[in-house]
Amino acid sequence: MLALLAALQVASVQDSMPVVTLSQALERAARLDPSYVSAAGQVNNAEWARRAAFALFIVPAVTLSANQTHYWPKTFNLATFDPRSTSVAATIDARIDLFTGGQKLAGLAASGAALEGAHAGELQARLTTAMNTELAYYAVLSQRALQRVAEDQLQRALQQFAVARARVTSGAAVQTDSLQLALGLTQARVTLLQQQAALRAAQLELGRRIGLAGAADAAPPAPADTVVPELPFSVADAVARALAQGPAWRIARANERQSSAQLWSTRGSFLPRATLAFTGGAFDTTFYPNLVRRSQLSLTVTLPLWDNGQREIQLSQARVNHDVAAALRADLERSAWHDVTAAYDAYETSRATYALEQDAVLVARENNRVQETRYRAGATTILDLLDAQNRLVASEADLVQSIYNTRLARAGLEVILGARITFDQGTP
Repeated sequence: MLALLAALQVASVQDSMPVVTLSQALERAARLDPSYVSAAGQVNNAEWARRAAFALFIVPAVTLSANQTHYWPKTFNLATFDPRSTSVAATIDARIDLFTGGQKLAGLAASGAALEGAHAGELQARLTTAMNTELAYYAVLSQRALQRVAEDQLQRALQQFAVARARVTSGAAVQTDSLQLALGLTQARVTLLQQQAALRAAQLELGRRIGLAGAADAAPPAPADTVVPELPFSVADAVARALAQGPAWRIARANERQSSAQLWSTRGSFLPRATLAFTGGAFDTTFYPNLVRRSQLSLTVTLPLWDNGQREIQLSQARVNHDVAAALRADLERSAWHDVTAAYDAYETSRATYALEQDAVLVARENNRVQETRYRAGATTILDLLDAQNRLVASEADLVQSIYNTRLARAGLEVILGARITFDQGTP
C-alpha cells in the first residue's frame, strides 16, 4: 500500500511538472547561465573600450567645473576689484594629446584584440552553456530510460518469482530457487527506487538550468534524434576549422595581439609627449559668472628622462607577458591535433559503441528468453537464469548510456570547433 501511494504521488508530481524540449531548454539557459552572462558583459565592456580608443584620436577630454565660495570677513575679489563676501567661478578645460609615442595606436590595437577575445569568449561560454544544458537534458532522458529498464527488471523478477514458487510447491525445484529469486526481486525494487531518486535529481537540475525553482521534465526525443550519423568532415578538416574559428584558439591569438600592443604602448613612454590644452574661466559674485572672462591655449611637450626605473620595470613586465602569451598560443596550436582528434574519436567511438550495444541487447534478450524457457522446463539452474537476467539489465543500461554519450561527445566537439554541427549541410 505504501509503495502504491508513493507511486501515485510521484505520478501526480510528474503530471504537473513543466515539460520542455531541447531547443526551449537551450534558449532559456542561455539567458541565465552566470558564465554566459559574464562573457556577454565582457563583450559590452570591450565594445566601449574600442569606442574610447577611437575617440582618443579626435575628441578632447573636457571638464566643466563651477564653484561658489563665501568668505568671513570679506576678501578681495578679482572680478570686481573690491572686497566681497561671495566669489563665483566657472571653468572649462579641454585637452588632447597630439603625440604620445604611438600609445594611441597601441591602445587601438589592444582594444581590437580585446574585443575579438571577448567575442570568442562569449561564443565559448554560449557553447559550453549549451553543452551543460544538453548534459542536464539528456540526464533526464537517460535516467527515465534507466527507470524503465528497472521497471522491466522488476516485472521479470516478479514473474520469475511466481514461476519459482510454483515449481518449488510442485517439487520440481528446491527451496533455494525461490530464495534466490526473492533476493533478486528485492534488489530489483531497490534499483527501481534508486532510479526514481536519480530521475528526480536530474529533473531538478534541468529545472535549475532553465530558471525554475522546481523540477522540469524533458520532452521525449523525436525519432530523428535517435539516429547517430557519421560526422560530415574528416579529422583534418576539423583541425583546420578549430584553428580558424575555435574559441580557445581565437582567445589565445587575441591575447597575444593584446600583449603585443601593450608592449608597444610601454615602449612609447620613452618618447616625447605633446599635449594641446585650452582653459577658459569666468569670475563674478553671482551665478552664472560673466563679469570677467579669461582663456588660455597651451602646447606642452614633455620628455621623460628618468623615473627611478619604473618605465624599465613596466617594459620588462610587458615583454614577459607578451612572451608568455606567444608561448601559450603556440602550445595551443600544437595541441590542436590532439584535442580535436580526441573529441572526434570520442564521438566516433560512441557511435560504434551504440551500434554494438544494440546487438548486445538483442543477444541478451534472446539468451534470457532461452534461459527462462529452459528453467520452466527444468533444463537449467536458477543461477544460469539470474545470470541471463543480469546480463540483459546491464546491456539495456549500457545501450541507454551509449546513445546519450554520443550526443554529449558531439556537444563537446562543437565547443572545440566553435559552431554547431549540422549533419544535413555537411559543415559545422
